[in-house]
Amino acid sequence: MQLSQPAILLQVERAREELHQTQKRYGFFTHPKVIEQSMILDELLNQYQRKRLVN
Repeated sequence: MQLSQPAILLQVERAREELHQTQKRYGFFTHPKVIEQSMILDELLNQYQRKRLVN
């Protein structure tokens, strides 16, 4: 199921906040958990960009 643009943006904002919290928790950007969350955010941003190009 494809998400709508507003739904993807909501997930992006949640993932971004989670990235900030994860970085604060582990203290540096190269921690595996921070990198993992960054990759999640990247994928959501890619989904949003692809959706924008189609619509």
